[in-house]
Amino acid sequence: MLFLIELWESVRSFIATGGNVLYVVAFALLLMWIMMIERYWFLSKVYPKMKNDIVGRWDAREDTTSWYAHRIRDTWISEATELLEQRMLTIRTLVAMCPLIGLLGTVTGMIGVFEVMAQQGTGNPRLMASGISMATIPTMAGMVAALSGVFFSSRLDAKVKLAKAKLIDSLPHH
Repeated sequence: MLFLIELWESVRSFIATGGNVLYVVAFALLLMWIMMIERYWFLSKVYPKMKNDIVGRWDAREDTTSWYAHRIRDTWISEATELLEQRMLTIRTLVAMCPLIGLLGTVTGMIGVFEVMAQQGTGNPRLMASGISMATIPTMAGMVAALSGVFFSSRLDAKVKLAKAKLIDSLPHH
């Protein structure tokens, strides 16, 4: 329990040093990871059953060569693709937004530095340093959040493309 309290205090100290923009970075990061975990769960648990159902329905059809049968096949592939690619655009958008949110923190931190300089002059480097720290920490946090998402979202994209290709290969058209 003491470990959790110390962890929470270090997080609060980090946010106090970096400013309130870090809450937005944390929210974007949390949302991004929830969506990525859901997609991994979908690909590993839900989609295989759905794929087996589609392949079973295709194999059970007597007519797999007519124009009508090919339209049914295309429809099933399209429906599965839509479910596979669900939330992927949102994940990629959140990955791209994290550095921009960090940049917003940089801008607000630099505004704070300029306000201190306007009020106190340039004679107090300690006050200026806290503003510069508030300007750089959100940028770093946004970059780290984006980097954590880039790798896993690209792996997720590859898994989605592979799953779609395997589904198409599992539904032969004669």
